[in-house]
This record gives sequence, structure tokens and C-alpha cells, in this order.
Amino acid sequence: MISEYERGFLEGKKSRSGGGKRVSKTRKTLSAWQKFVKANSSKKKFKFANGKLKLKSMGIAYRKTAAYKRNKKK
Repeated sequence: MISEYERGFLEGKKSRSGGGKRVSKTRKTLSAWQKFVKANSSKKKFKFANGKLKLKSMGIAYRKTAAYKRNKKK
């Protein structure tokens, strides 16, 4: 049996739920660097033994890619 307190709590949750369809927000597109990090973050050569990423070596490897050369500012 549900107490009056619990019933009121549950009814309050139901009434606050808004009701309508949920509208998803549009996400910003990832930059070329973010895509590179996402694709290579699981590779062993870009990780330290404690699980952190080697961002310096990732940056060097990224600068050798065509995406970097294409987006490079002069």
C-alpha cells in the first residue's frame, strides 16, 4: 500500500513531465582535429600506460594528415 506522501510525490512527478514530444538540439559538427582524436584515441601508440592520451604525438601525427594541410591557415 502506498502512503499519502508517496502518492503525492509520484503524482507530482507525473504532472511535471511536460507531456509533448522531445525536440533534439542540433549538434555542432566536429572539427578535423576532434575527428582525428576521436578516431585515434583508442590506439595503443597514442596512449600512456596509465590510460592518458599522448596529445603531443597525436598533434604531430595530425599535422601530417591531409585534413590539416587542407584547413591550414596561411
